[in-house]
Amino acid sequence: MPRVAGVDIPNDKPTWVSLQYIYGVGLKTAKEICERLEIEENVRAKDLAEDQVSRISNLLSDEYVIEGQLRRQVQQNIVRLRDIGCYRGLRHRRGLPVHGQRTKTNARTRKGPRKTVAGKRSVKEMR
Repeated sequence: MPRVAGVDIPNDKPTWVSLQYIYGVGLKTAKEICERLEIEENVRAKDLAEDQVSRISNLLSDEYVIEGQLRRQVQQNIVRLRDIGCYRGLRHRRGLPVHGQRTKTNARTRKGPRKTVAGKRSVKEMR
């Protein structure tokens, strides 16, 4: 497995797919990297030469924000939103959806499992 930016990329997949295993590299960026370095997109990662792997690593470290640095940057942005007390920061603080999704139904991923509240008993049951 070639190691790029501290991540082992899969051998058996095309280069453009393997590069997407790096946090911060998506489809567009992966194809752009292959094009700029003149690497065929469909060449498997195990067939890459050592100099090609090092050129990919150098390009990623020089021109892109990826992996730990990107995760840190995203976390700092969230902390900043919380500190200034804006609406998005409050949503992050409360663990609710941030981008305007509905919360009456759905939103279980952010809200967690249901917390059942006991309903009202009818008058007949109380007798």
